[in-house]
Amino acid sequence: MPVVPTPRPAGAAGTPGRRPPAEGVEFEKVSGDIRVHRHMSARTKARKRALDVLFEAEAKRADPLVILDEQCRLADPPVREFTIELVRGVAAHTAEIDARITAATAADWQLDRLAGVDRNLARIAVFEIDHTDVPTEAVIAEAVELADEFSTEDSAPFLNGLLARVVATR
Repeated sequence: MPVVPTPRPAGAAGTPGRRPPAEGVEFEKVSGDIRVHRHMSARTKARKRALDVLFEAEAKRADPLVILDEQCRLADPPVREFTIELVRGVAAHTAEIDARITAATAADWQLDRLAGVDRNLARIAVFEIDHTDVPTEAVIAEAVELADEFSTEDSAPFLNGLLARVVATR
């Protein structure tokens, strides 16, 4: 069953010299069992699932659409339409999204220095800000909440500031 690796400490993702995971290695989902989060909204669950798909694709150096297709075929619970929209949107606009994130960071900051969870949460949020009608404040709040739950203690405030700068450059 394909699942994603647990998040690494901030800065570990994309570290030069890091080898990609071996084929056939089993991964643990970033967000755990999505069914235990019954109290969360459908959109929050969809974002969590999109995070899992994008993180797994990056960890395996695979096309996110291939991972999404696997998840859709094997998924229990079924993959939500909003998850599909997010993953397809991020995949279609990755270069543009990454450029917006990079422009919102310090001049000497590299995108691959972001932890994988934070990088993919930022990508999802920038896609939503630029390409959906979800209110910007809700997008940022959701991204920050997910960072707080699934990444390091510094991730939520960092992501909040990063996304505020992204919005300011629109």
